[in-house]
Amino acid sequence: MELRQLEYFVAVAEEGGFTRAAERVHISQSGVSAQIRQLERDLGAPLIDRSARTVTLTAAGAAALEHARAALACADAVRKAVDEVNGLVRGRLTVGMVTGCTVTGLFDALAAFHGRHPGVEITLVEDNSDRLVERVRAGAADLALIGASGAPPEGLRALPIISEPLVAAVPPGHPLATRPAVTLDELAGHPLVCLPEGTGIRAVLDEACAARGVRPGIALQATAPGTVADLAVRGLGVAVLSESIAAGYAGSLVALPIEDAGTPAVLALVWRPAAGPAPHEFVRHAREAFDVPEDRGPVARAR
Repeated sequence: MELRQLEYFVAVAEEGGFTRAAERVHISQSGVSAQIRQLERDLGAPLIDRSARTVTLTAAGAAALEHARAALACADAVRKAVDEVNGLVRGRLTVGMVTGCTVTGLFDALAAFHGRHPGVEITLVEDNSDRLVERVRAGAADLALIGASGAPPEGLRALPIISEPLVAAVPPGHPLATRPAVTLDELAGHPLVCLPEGTGIRAVLDEACAARGVRPGIALQATAPGTVADLAVRGLGVAVLSESIAAGYAGSLVALPIEDAGTPAVLALVWRPAAGPAPHEFVRHAREAFDVPEDRGPVARAR
């Protein structure tokens, strides 16, 4: 008895005939018939009644059908188990990250994953959040650290990493520097330095402004948050950043809470639910690196 014989038998039973079964398993009709006859000889009983125009199962065939399906399912499980092991031995992992990412937890997770699975080839790509999401959806990236605006991207799983408010960052001599906080209306009177469209922080800003009928004056854009901060340090505009990024420039910039900016920014790792073993193993290392518990809720916003 061979697995292929069981496969052909199940195909004939489910397709209701030898012709359609042969098309399903991609061999000739005579080949299917010959293999099933050999299976019947091995079992010592006919499985298919060929006396009528329509193929039907004999009593022995009906009794054998579910067991044949179970045997094929077990064989498939064996293949998948071996594939999963191989995927962590000599597979590939493509990780995306937002441009200018300085989140060391991601790098810690990459190092831990590489140390545990040195045979997996790791590729790191930078892009803005919108394009990274499309890469993950298309399978061009296995997972990505992104900023999202709103709920997690449709069809993807998400691990929230950081949730924090937006701030306006200005040099100490700026007219706003002595204010405890600012509003979007007040920011509209100053040139802004921002991340480009397609990033989470920019999306949160744009949505908040649209909700309040504010038209911000975007003077300069840069893809790296550090560049946005550096431009603000030089007096070229008010930087709109996440709280933690602005905190890194505490000696050069004053961070002002934006009172009506709405939902906070969230940084999140996203991946496809049906991703292979390597991405899921990386997520485990990311949880450890970022100290995120298993029951962390869904993403609200992301940078």
